[in-house]
Amino acid sequence: MSVSAGIVGLPNVGKSTIFNAITKAGADSANYPFCTIEPNVGIVSVPDARLQTINTFMPTDKIIPAVVEIVDIAGLVKGASTGEGLGNQFLANIREVDAILHVVRCFADDDVVHVEGSVDPERDVDIIETELILSDLQTVEKRMSKQRRAAKGGDVIEKARFAALEKVFDILNEGLSARTGSFTESEQPYVDEFQLITIKPVLYVANVGEDDVNGESEFVTILKKIAIDRKAEIVMVCGSIESELVELEDDERDEMLEGLGIKEPSLNLLVRASYKLLGLQSYFTAGPKEIRAWTIPVGAKAPQAAAVIHTDFEKHFIRAEVFSVDQLEEFGSEAAVKQAGKTRVEGKEYVMNDGDIVHFRTSA
Repeated sequence: MSVSAGIVGLPNVGKSTIFNAITKAGADSANYPFCTIEPNVGIVSVPDARLQTINTFMPTDKIIPAVVEIVDIAGLVKGASTGEGLGNQFLANIREVDAILHVVRCFADDDVVHVEGSVDPERDVDIIETELILSDLQTVEKRMSKQRRAAKGGDVIEKARFAALEKVFDILNEGLSARTGSFTESEQPYVDEFQLITIKPVLYVANVGEDDVNGESEFVTILKKIAIDRKAEIVMVCGSIESELVELEDDERDEMLEGLGIKEPSLNLLVRASYKLLGLQSYFTAGPKEIRAWTIPVGAKAPQAAAVIHTDFEKHFIRAEVFSVDQLEEFGSEAAVKQAGKTRVEGKEYVMNDGDIVHFRTSA
């Protein structure tokens, strides 16, 4: 399944530096605003230690991780919703992604220009979110007059759609993102139709300095509070350090991480958090030819999961034979898991768990 997370933020806060480190794609990164104009797209492997665990007990020729699409979008400035800077282009690009990775500068450096002249995470977040809210307001206002006429016709669906539109308008008009609203099960499909930017889930990415890899500065403290208030998650990344790490050989990287007191690159945390933000999880298939992580939405049932391998598998689904990575590690082999009676046989209503190891049985 194809899903994407867009990296957004003010110009020159480190978006492209972080994108380059994540994807090693070589997107332009420079110390001036609007360095990124056309969005850069990278397909990124999701770090997952469980793949190596499975390989330990079920050796294979090839390991294929899950992936997520990351999009580096042009920087946004105050007034973007009215066309300032690259506003219109930025807003069009961000509408196309499924989730937002909001990079916020959390370090002071006189040699790195800040488009607003100073480092202020709260102001920077408010600039971005205000422009997105204003853009959504324009979208809703344009639709309201047409939808009002449709609702007057008495059609139950059109009336319900207009009521949902009014509810969204009231939220946005208060200066709040649509994601802060509480929508009923019947309202949600209409809200999804409106293609709002501020309905998308957000992960704040604190771009910290090299002297603050653990995110203990006042800037990070401010951003953490913002994340709590807005019911969002936050990840700390030092773009400059991560850029160095991706250029090193494994032993050199491990030595650098040890020297910094870090267990793994922060980008691993960022990619996994992005995957979770998109509402995704992985299950595994394993055999002598390959071990593979397959991407499915959280809450997917077994036939839906089977369809990710091949669409016919959903149509001809019979059952799923399931066990966990923990069980494989405990008993030492797939055969031992079966002998211990731990392999479960699940039907069409089985809701997949993250990390399931599965063999699907079909009539095809």
